[in-house]
Amino acid sequence: MKKTYFIYFLFAAYLLLGSACTGKFEKIRKSTDYEKKYRAAMNYYDNKKYQKSATLFDDIRLYYRGSSRDDTINFYLPKSYFLDKDPMLASSYFSAFRQSFPRSLFTEEASYLYCLCLYKMTYRVALDPNPTMQALAAMNEFYYTYPSSPWREKITPLHEELLGRMDEKAYLAAKLYYDIEYYKSAIAALKTVLKDNPDNRYRENMLYLILSSTRQIAKNSVESKQRERYQTVIDEYYNVISEYPESKYRKEVDAMYQEAQKFLEKK
Repeated sequence: MKKTYFIYFLFAAYLLLGSACTGKFEKIRKSTDYEKKYRAAMNYYDNKKYQKSATLFDDIRLYYRGSSRDDTINFYLPKSYFLDKDPMLASSYFSAFRQSFPRSLFTEEASYLYCLCLYKMTYRVALDPNPTMQALAAMNEFYYTYPSSPWREKITPLHEELLGRMDEKAYLAAKLYYDIEYYKSAIAALKTVLKDNPDNRYRENMLYLILSSTRQIAKNSVESKQRERYQTVIDEYYNVISEYPESKYRKEVDAMYQEAQKFLEKK
């Protein structure tokens, strides 16, 4: 019984403490002492109470516009949102900050955090690529603007990840034609991807699928067109092994080559 009362006491004390803290915060918000609100906002930020710091920074930013604290407030406002896991809202403020304070001591970090916000807003491979493209554009701008930035090392793996997503999306979109056995369309789509981005990290896979699609077309062609199309199979075979002599598909592509050679020899 005593234990139960003690638990009730702790719960009641917690509620009273929370109510007191909330009351204190609301009192600060209603205050017209902007110096006090500024100090409170920084204190909340330092103590990782980011919702409260963001609220107060937002309350006072118009009052301090044009002052020596203008850029500080407008930097810590979106940083509070960012640390409170609201990248969408933070990105909007960071974008505005970079335009309004291009020479601030905070601008480089704001640009870095803007990139992180956009990265966190990207979607999975199969979804809308526009956020990924926007994040890549921001990262490229950061590289160009701050070539010696200490934050480059943190952005680089994220940049590589997003490039990989774009490569994968392009590859999967072209591969879809192969999967549904539209082999002519697959060849056209795969070659377009390779033309647009020769360094696509799925290049080996795509060269293999082009060869496999060519072989399927040759195999299913009318007799009058088979010789020409099996010759194309051989051409595509050499495209694969010239670039990837140790290809993971070597066994399969060798089998396609032997099939084409056998057909051409008997004709």
